[in-house]
Amino acid sequence: HKMAAAGAEAAAEEEKRLPEGDPESGGDSDDEGDSDSSGDGEDEEKENEAEIQRLEEQLSINAFDYNCHLDLIKLLRQEGELVKLRRARQKMSELFPLTEEIWLDWLKDEIKMASEISEREKVYELFERAVKDYICPEIWLEYAQYSIGGIGQEGGIEKVRSIFERALTAVGLHVTKGTALWEAYREFENAILETAQPAPGSIPSPEQQQVLCSQLEKIHTLFRRQLGIPLLDMEASYAEYEEWSEEPIPETTIKNYKKALQQLEKCKPYEEALLGAETPKLAEYQAYIDFEMKAGDPARIQLIYERALAENCLVPDLWARYNQYLDRQLKVKELVLSAHDRAVRNCPWTVGLWIRYLLAMERHRVEHSIISEMFEKALNAGFIQATDYVEIWQAYLDYLRRRVDFTQDSSKELEELRSAFARAVEYLKQEVEERFSESGDPSCTIMQNWARVEARLCNNMQKARELWDNIMTKGNAKYANMWLEYYNLERAHGDTQHCRKALHRAVQCTSDYPEHVCEVLLTLERIEGTLEDWDAAVQKTENRLARVNEQRAKAAEKEAALAKQEEERAEQRKQAKAEKKASKKAKKTRIGDKRKADEDDEGEWGQEEELPSKRHRGEGDGVLPEEDMEVETGLFGRSEKPDGPTIPKEKASTSRKDIPKVFHDSSKDKVTVFVSNLSYTMAEPEAKLRELFGSCGEVVEIRAVFNNKGTFRGYCYVQFREEEAAQQALALDRTAVEGRPMFVSPCVDKNKNPDFKVFRYSTTLEKHKLFISGLPFSCTKEELEEVCKAHGNVKDIRLVTNRAGKPKGLAYVEYENEAQASQAVLKMDGLTVKDHVIKVMISNPPLRKVPERPDPSKASLPLTPRHIYGARGKGRTQLSMMPRALQRQSNPVAKAENGMVQNSPAASSDPPAEPKKMSNADFAKMLLKK
Repeated sequence: HKMAAAGAEAAAEEEKRLPEGDPESGGDSDDEGDSDSSGDGEDEEKENEAEIQRLEEQLSINAFDYNCHLDLIKLLRQEGELVKLRRARQKMSELFPLTEEIWLDWLKDEIKMASEISEREKVYELFERAVKDYICPEIWLEYAQYSIGGIGQEGGIEKVRSIFERALTAVGLHVTKGTALWEAYREFENAILETAQPAPGSIPSPEQQQVLCSQLEKIHTLFRRQLGIPLLDMEASYAEYEEWSEEPIPETTIKNYKKALQQLEKCKPYEEALLGAETPKLAEYQAYIDFEMKAGDPARIQLIYERALAENCLVPDLWARYNQYLDRQLKVKELVLSAHDRAVRNCPWTVGLWIRYLLAMERHRVEHSIISEMFEKALNAGFIQATDYVEIWQAYLDYLRRRVDFTQDSSKELEELRSAFARAVEYLKQEVEERFSESGDPSCTIMQNWARVEARLCNNMQKARELWDNIMTKGNAKYANMWLEYYNLERAHGDTQHCRKALHRAVQCTSDYPEHVCEVLLTLERIEGTLEDWDAAVQKTENRLARVNEQRAKAAEKEAALAKQEEERAEQRKQAKAEKKASKKAKKTRIGDKRKADEDDEGEWGQEEELPSKRHRGEGDGVLPEEDMEVETGLFGRSEKPDGPTIPKEKASTSRKDIPKVFHDSSKDKVTVFVSNLSYTMAEPEAKLRELFGSCGEVVEIRAVFNNKGTFRGYCYVQFREEEAAQQALALDRTAVEGRPMFVSPCVDKNKNPDFKVFRYSTTLEKHKLFISGLPFSCTKEELEEVCKAHGNVKDIRLVTNRAGKPKGLAYVEYENEAQASQAVLKMDGLTVKDHVIKVMISNPPLRKVPERPDPSKASLPLTPRHIYGARGKGRTQLSMMPRALQRQSNPVAKAENGMVQNSPAASSDPPAEPKKMSNADFAKMLLKK
């Protein structure tokens, strides 16, 4: 009777305690709604109802919108819509693992409404689901305390103890949070001990004495178990045990306690690192995991993995390592399958986790229907690469193949395997290729495996040949390795006739390694062929190799011709440069007046001497080439403002020549940054940039670069006093200055470091970042963010612009995790933004390819020499360095848009004669004739 009374009292206390602990309950929302009858309250209620309807419609379109689920649950809880709230939480829990906070809110709401025994059972079921998603000390503690309210029922005490024991198994080793569970368990047992005490003044019966001794032993055991585990503040627990126990503490307990203390000291650095680190603490957790792996305690290894995953649930590699440990070490079915299931629910876009899950289910002999159902879920997980679908199909086909008993001619399993192969080929052709514009299986590996199964295991060579015929029609006939793979299959399971036929076709079709397939054909005929077969093979291979060698010779000749033309053009450029310098020097000597010489030179040639060089993509990440560096170091121009009168504009060139040349000091590169892409019309760039970079640190010098006529060339060098200031200055890269993005990069001599490149953005696959194309040029960052934030938390948006700061219709959007990015791709791809259909994909920039020399054998137009450029080999703006009289040609030609001269359509189809190389004497004679 005392136990029942204690249970009823505990239940009553539990019912009182829980409502007080949740001030944001649905009931409170109802009270506030009733008390607030103003017009503003009604308007807010209508707005919330409209928002609830909108969120429900959005989830009906995309059920995997995580943030939409959260917003809907929050609104329903605020409005007190308990039925809809329960349904919304149920749907979300079926799709996603829920965090500890979401589960606690749900449990507290359900506890308040649970008054009947049947309703309490539903709460127990909810607790059982809650403790499976992540390691949750608070949920386990709440579960145990809630169960105390039911000790008045039959078997109530044993049920409470069972829950406490499970809680200790799950989180009792938690260094920082395990103590609370141990103490709660001891308090419960102490409460049971109090109810078992005899009434004051009475003598306990033998039965009562036995119950008391048994209960005391339970508490002693709990103390001893706890003191053998390294837990925070375990010294206080030891002191409490000493005070509570009427007997001396056993030596074994003291020994275990000291050992646990030593272990705690080893764990403390890792716990302190976790406390001081910022989320997600992945590196700190990995160090802790490595420490526990060396110690080798499976329970502690499992615990630290679970703790790490609770804070890094969207890191696929962490799940993969944990599951691999469980698969190879613990091998407990329930534990292994639970971990795999949680992994794919947290990271459904990672194909490797799904493959490991299928293997684990097969390893633990899960029913075939369940494995097939899980595979179908994997197909709907929304992988981000076409190859992912090939991998998951291959894993499932491997599983089906292992189920087949090939000793039987036919079976249900074999038919299912063949049907799955056919479905896989069709799925990649239809579903995957439509979405990714590629099947992900260019070599047809699935069809190859199907053919091997038919040939080797089913003795159905005819089906294998049909499959290989299909493979070759998909663009694989030009590869020698594909033909040899088919030949080897025929050699092992077919006949010589089909082997010979395959090799003859290979000799005819192969373009990458024809010699190899020719050698294989000759080897076959040497071993098994007749004289007629040998003669036919020799003739076929000789003819084929003769054609190949002829094509290669032509290609080599054209390559040599191109190389020769390049050498001639280089020599011509070198001569032109030398002649230009000699001409200028002669004019200066003859006239003696630089300004007069410049005017005469401009009148004859009709072009300005030097224009600002066009910056190519990828430059701006270091200093200029050596020839330009000399100009920069000798022409600091306006670094210091002169005290005298202002120099007239027409004298600027002469005054700049008077400035002594100061060569670049490479020892100061670490405190210097290179600034480029500035406006050529910028007035006083030194003052403008000194003000801009002053916030980074003390600026020692700003060296703006000007040409010989005093025109600013759009780049400069900024030297700081400290290296730290130069590093801070790099953060100003892409800052808008006078309507143009300013480029700021480290100062590195590219002549000494030709491969040096600085690119501030990643060029590899980033699964949490999207690449969006097709945007209207008028789209702003705020407008794009409004579109993207509906699918997750947007961390950053970058609109791609050209060098002038004008938009290119491209953008990169970074989300918090891969899951949000994956869902955004599914939702936004093909969306219309301001009458523009955008294309959205996971960011995976293509590798930058080094420009290759064009293949002359594939050229559609006859090759002609490039136009002879000026001394610096610049672009079209400097092609008019030759007097017009010398530009007349006897044959009219058409000029292409890019400045290259091509034959006119009416010209003869014969290749043009190679232009005769002119010497300086020839050039002079032609000039005198003109």
